[in-house]
Order: sequence, then structure tokens, then C-alpha cells
Amino acid sequence: MGETGKEEYKIQSFDSETQKLLKTALKDPSNVDLEKVANIIVDQSLKDCVFSKEAGRICYTIIQVNNMPMMALVNPVYDCLFRLAQPDSLRKEEEVDCLVLQLHRIGEQLEKMNSQRMDELFSLLRDGFLLQEGLSSLSQLLLLEIIEFRAADWKMTDAAQKYYYSE
Repeated sequence: MGETGKEEYKIQSFDSETQKLLKTALKDPSNVDLEKVANIIVDQSLKDCVFSKEAGRICYTIIQVNNMPMMALVNPVYDCLFRLAQPDSLRKEEEVDCLVLQLHRIGEQLEKMNSQRMDELFSLLRDGFLLQEGLSSLSQLLLLEIIEFRAADWKMTDAAQKYYYSE
């Protein structure tokens, strides 16, 4: 079964109206409300971690067809990051690692699009770092590093590089 078949299969789990919306988004993104599409994809991804891999491929296809980043994804991406910044997620190293990795990759661009939400996210991260009990030392290190990374205008200083990533 090819890639299209896999996407088709995952889309089949939605109601017919949503299937039509997603199929249209994959063929001609300019004819749909991309924010609505993004919200549907994110909501389903948060409910079904298996679908989240397929969701990434669907979003990538839509972006390629549209030939531009999906501005409609800004708030859903923030929603995902906020979910990863919750106390239960901060106690899981792999979720903290995922959060920090994504902020390294797209944090600066997200902040340019909505600095208020980034401020709110980093307030959560700061509070999590300072107040959250049960964080592993790796999670604490990752949180401190991303807080410092943003404070340095999304750049890694030589001193920070040596401190966080020295052998």
C-alpha cells in the first residue's frame, strides 16, 4: 500500500464531512479553512498517538501543495507545546526532550508570530523548573537550557554551549 493509501486509510476514521475537508486540503489547500483543518489534525493527534505520525505527513503534504508554511498551525502548535509544559509531562524526560527540541527548531519563528503566547509558555516552563517536584536532573537541565536559549535571543552562547553540551 503506497503513502496515499495509508493517508486515505487514516482519513477514513473521520466522519464524511471531515474526510471531505481533509481530502480537499490535501488537493487544494486554498479552498479550505486551514485553521479548521489544523485543529482537527491536532485534536486527533492528541487523542491518538499513532495518528500523530500520519498527521505529520498530512501536514507536510498540505504545506508542499500550498508552497508555504501553514500559518494556521501557529495556535495548534502552541497548544501542543503548552500540553508538553504541563506538570505531568514535565515529569517525563522524553516529553521534556521533545518540547525543548521543538522550541530549538521553531521557537524563534513562533515567538515572532505570537510573542504573548511564547511569554505564557515560558512562564509555565520557568515555574515548572523552579516549583515542580519530581523532575529528573536531565529534565531540569533541558528546561534551564531552553530558558537560557530564549533569553539569549534564540542563540546558544559559547559559554552555554560549553556548559550544557561539553563532554
